[in-house]
Amino acid sequence: MRVDVVISGWGVVSPLGSDATRFAERLFAGRGAFEVFDLRLPGNDPAQVPVGRCELREGSVLSPSRLPLDRGSALALQAASAAAAQAALDADGFDPERLGIFWGSGMGGAATFDATCHALYAEHRRVRPSAVVTGMPNAALGEIAIRFKARGLALGYAAACASAAVAIGEAMHAVRSGRVDVAIAGGSEALLTPGIVAAWQAMRVLAPLKAGAANDACRPFAADRAGFALGEGAAAFVLESAAHAAARGLRQAIALAGYGSSCDGTHITQPDPDGQARAMTAALRDAGLAPEDIGHVNAHGTATQAGDAAEAESLRRVFGASKPALTASKSVFGHLLGAAGAVELAATLCALERCVAPPTAGVDAVDPAFDIDLVRGQPRVLPGLRHAMSNSFAFGGTNAVLVLSRLHDAG
Repeated sequence: MRVDVVISGWGVVSPLGSDATRFAERLFAGRGAFEVFDLRLPGNDPAQVPVGRCELREGSVLSPSRLPLDRGSALALQAASAAAAQAALDADGFDPERLGIFWGSGMGGAATFDATCHALYAEHRRVRPSAVVTGMPNAALGEIAIRFKARGLALGYAAACASAAVAIGEAMHAVRSGRVDVAIAGGSEALLTPGIVAAWQAMRVLAPLKAGAANDACRPFAADRAGFALGEGAAAFVLESAAHAAARGLRQAIALAGYGSSCDGTHITQPDPDGQARAMTAALRDAGLAPEDIGHVNAHGTATQAGDAAEAESLRRVFGASKPALTASKSVFGHLLGAAGAVELAATLCALERCVAPPTAGVDAVDPAFDIDLVRGQPRVLPGLRHAMSNSFAFGGTNAVLVLSRLHDAG
């Protein structure tokens, strides 16, 4: 087991809540946090789709650059600030030239882009001069770097639904290799705008409302699954070498033990079980663990027909008969796209800290074709849980898998 990189703090903003305590409470309650998005645009069929929206008002977040913030950047700053506070990471706690920022987002400043297009083409108004720097894919990265006066690495990653997981994994490697002592890593996404939602609706991957209600619309691995609910959010983690954390007087409980990534190289949207299995195997190898060491997996679990079938097969190939307890947390907060890997790692961390797997919401019956152990109904106590995995599989064929290990006995 690798224990050279530890998580000394984390923060989250999600449809479940904007602090770690509320997030965990609602995660283990296992109820969807969705509302109805009424999609009405000229030239498009009207539709109502479930979405997971955060309560945060972006105007309440101060901009380090003093420029207007895209909503995604506001979510990112809130999560990063919470992570740093939990890690007691103040200006005297790190060398700014040894601090790295690693951030993922699939669609960058989507809210800014959508609003700019509407202003320009629908309302014939001038474009704001800050539109480029507010909407650029690395806007959140830049704002976080300014906020913490980082002078080391500042790297952004755009790998669709695997963006945040890639950012966190690459940050781990940077800490492990000695390129930085401390990294703030995570991802953010805010794309609940008419144009972006309409684009996803056109792909026919968004779940319809079930019996007119939103909360059970996203049902990963279910026999009657019908697609996902879009969401927004952000999560951030302070990663540092175990030696650096010890020098600051911290006794950490969770290590980021492994990271594996692969490319399908076969299709732009169709998932490949072989590519997913290679990423999981690489993460296990990186962590120095065997498949039977993993007691819990947070699945990518999008509730699409093809996506869940591919993941169920890749899990079978990697774990065989050991079948770890499986949770698909998109069922409660939605698909956060570029932020998914970060927020789902937060869910995995909560499970590992408590030795409890949260339930997958809304699933009455698991698809009989899947040989998986899906946790549903109630949280499941997993005595002695020491290692857990979080999967992120993306359009474009990028697969990213993270492994967490608990360093001490629970409690």
